Amino acid sequence: MGQIVWTLGAFLLAIGLVVTFHEFGHYWVARRCGVRVLTFSVGFGRPLWSRVAKDGTRYQVAMVPLGGYVRMLDGRVDEVSAEQEHESFSHQPVLKRIAIVLAGPVFNFIFALVALWLMLMIGVASYRPVVGDVTAGSIAAEAGLQRGDEIVRVDGRRTEEWQAVNLALVERIGDSQTEWVVENSRGEQRQLAFDLNAWAFDPDRESTIASLGLRPFQPQIYTSLAQVMDDSPAAQAGLRTGDKILGIDGTMPMDWEQIRSFIAANPSHQAEMLVERGGEQFSMQVVFGEQQGQGFLGVVPEMEPYPSEYQFTMQYGPLGAVPQSIDRTWQLMTLSVSMIKKLITGDVSVKNLSGPIGIAVGAGDHASYGLVYFLSFLALISVSLGILNLLPIPVLDGGHLVYYIIEWVRGKPVPEHIQEIGFRVGMLLLFALMALALFNDISRLVP
Repeated sequence: MGQIVWTLGAFLLAIGLVVTFHEFGHYWVARRCGVRVLTFSVGFGRPLWSRVAKDGTRYQVAMVPLGGYVRMLDGRVDEVSAEQEHESFSHQPVLKRIAIVLAGPVFNFIFALVALWLMLMIGVASYRPVVGDVTAGSIAAEAGLQRGDEIVRVDGRRTEEWQAVNLALVERIGDSQTEWVVENSRGEQRQLAFDLNAWAFDPDRESTIASLGLRPFQPQIYTSLAQVMDDSPAAQAGLRTGDKILGIDGTMPMDWEQIRSFIAANPSHQAEMLVERGGEQFSMQVVFGEQQGQGFLGVVPEMEPYPSEYQFTMQYGPLGAVPQSIDRTWQLMTLSVSMIKKLITGDVSVKNLSGPIGIAVGAGDHASYGLVYFLSFLALISVSLGILNLLPIPVLDGGHLVYYIIEWVRGKPVPEHIQEIGFRVGMLLLFALMALALFNDISRLVP
C-alpha cells in the first residue's frame, strides 16, 4: 500500500509540474500579446480549488490531473464586444496566435533544460561504461566486444557513463547497425560495427545493453546476504543478514546471477531454499513476491567494493552545466522525434508505447532513487509532452499551428467546417493512442 501511495504521489507531482509549466507558457505569452486569460487550470473536470485574481483570471486545480488548459477570451466561443476585440485570441494577428500556441511546447523544453541543469549542478553518481561480461554468440560478441573494454563513443556521441550508452542505443532501435569506439585496458582504441538486424529488444524483459549480450562491469557478488528488507518475502520466510544461499529447489551450487535470474523468472513461486547460517545448513520454504510481473525476494547480497577508478560524480558549476544541459535536452528531443518516426514507419513496435500507468511506475521508481534521478525523469517527460503536442494532430498544439501556418501563407483562415472535421478526426486519433498506451500498460502488469 505504501508503494502505491508513493508511486501515485510521484506521478501527480511529475505530471503537475510538467503540465503546469506547459500551460504557463501559453498563459505567459498570451498575456504578453494582450490576450485576456479567463481560466488557468491544472487538470480537467470539476475544480477542487479555484480563485479569481485581480486581473480577472480564474486559477484552479481540477479533479482529473492528466492535463490542463488555458482558456482565453475567444470570439469563436464567447460574445466579444467591439471594446474587447483587442483582448480576444481570435482577433489577434496570426503570428501572435502562432507564438501563443507554440509557447507551451517551448516551455516544456525550457523546463527540461532547467531540470537537467539542476541535476548536473547537484551531481550524478556515475560509472564508467566498462564491459563486464560478453555472452558468447551474442550481437556484442560477433562485433568483437571484449570483457574489460570501455565504451568511448556510440555513433559518434561521447559516452562517459552507462546512461549515455543506454540513450544512444535507444535511438538505434529499429536501425540495422550501430558503430562503437571502445578502448581496452592498455589504452588502445578500436572501432566496432554491430549488426542490429537480428536485435530482438523487449523493454519489458531487459535493458538495451543486456539485449545486445553484454553486462556492465560489477564487482564480485557473493551469495551471502548483506541486508534483508523489512516485510519482504525474505523476512517473512525467516532469512537473516549473514545467511548464505546455497541452492534453490535442489539446484546447487549457485552464483548470485543464477539466484537473481531464477527469482525474477518465478513470481509468486514457493521454493525450497538451502541456507547456511553459523556453519550449519538447513532448508526453508520461501514464497517469492511479485513486482511488475517479475519475482523478487527483498535482499541485498554482499559484494566487493566498486573500484574507485570506475566511478565518478558527474557535476558541473552553474556555467559549465549550461552547455551540458542544452546538449542533453537536444538529445532527448531528437530521440523523441526519432521514436515517433519509427513508430509511424513500423520500425518500432507500438507495444513500446506507455500510458499513465507506465509513467506513474517510472515516476515512483525514479523518485525512490533520489532527487537527481527524479529531475532526469521530469526532463524526459517534459520533452516527450512538448514533442507530442507538436504533432500535426488537430486538438493538439501542433494541429492548431498547422491551421495558423496555412492561414499565414494563404492570407485567410482555414474554413470553420474544415477545422471542425479535423478536430473530430484528431480526437479519435488521440483517444485511440491513449487507449493503445493504456492497453500496453495493463498488459505489462498482467503476466
